[in-house]
Amino acid sequence: MDVPNSVKKNAMDSSLEITIRVGKLGLNDSVVTELNQQLLKRKLVKMKINQGVATGSSERKQLFESIASESESIIAFQRGNIAVFWSGS
Repeated sequence: MDVPNSVKKNAMDSSLEITIRVGKLGLNDSVVTELNQQLLKRKLVKMKINQGVATGSSERKQLFESIASESESIIAFQRGNIAVFWSGS
């Protein structure tokens, strides 16, 4: 599914607050559960992966794609260790 331009624009807004951080424990069920709960309340959720969790850009991309798949969401924007997930509705 393609992300509408209006959603991309909102996702790229630097004032959108990071509400989920993936720490040294990495990806676990609680991260996906928290993302699902936040997506029920708002359309966009911004997530940051702390340094050291994913070493390279391909590993970060794979981690974000895995999170999107498990939460049945869409990556609206990704840059570096930050991604914005969209509920798709």
